[in-house]
Amino acid sequence: MINVIIADHQAIFRAGIAKVLAVEEDMRIVGQPQSPEQLLNSLHKLRSHVLILSTSFLPSLPEIQEIAAEHRIAVLILAENAERASDFMRMGVQGVIYRSACGNVAVEAVRRLSRGQSFLQSPNPADSDVSEDLVGARVRDRLTDRELRITAAVVQGYKNREIALQLYTSEQMIKNALRNIFDKIGVSDRLELALFVVHHRILAQATASVAVVPARPRLSQSPGERRPVPSESSSIH
Repeated sequence: MINVIIADHQAIFRAGIAKVLAVEEDMRIVGQPQSPEQLLNSLHKLRSHVLILSTSFLPSLPEIQEIAAEHRIAVLILAENAERASDFMRMGVQGVIYRSACGNVAVEAVRRLSRGQSFLQSPNPADSDVSEDLVGARVRDRLTDRELRITAAVVQGYKNREIALQLYTSEQMIKNALRNIFDKIGVSDRLELALFVVHHRILAQATASVAVVPARPRLSQSPGERRPVPSESSSIH
């Protein structure tokens, strides 16, 4: 059994990756830390073989690598894009995949690292079966630009109010848009939506291209700024 720790600051992304890996008979998710402190504690206490690590943890990477090496845990970086992939490998990590990677790439990477091998995902779409992702392409083309931005924000872990502030609209409009997105894609909630995006590279790349910056949107109002209309409804969370 391959024991995996998933360290990422976005809960919905952690859950999506966990679902992708947990269906494999030879893999088990043993921890999902969301902060460097939780991660260091997990590395010491949990018997794991592979650590999937978000780039948000990079400031703590030297300490993480030291502890991981001590416990013979391979480190797989979740990179935002291909620009620094080779740099991460030179830092001593055993593997790099991209946040837009489809599920089978993540599974293959984890298996290789568990066998003591390295894994560097190819940045060439032709080598990653992008051209064969007909479902992802069809869904991408069905979504409007606004729906694509909302999907990207959901995958990033933003709540309805935060998305509304980003798009200068109301929470209710975001909830209505989410219903349309769920219907178009055939999912029932935010987690299934994130999991679908993870599975379909073309859609993942499309959402990554319109994703908002990692910083949380401010809740204060500047002079002349439109304030979204508040909503009491919370049928979609």
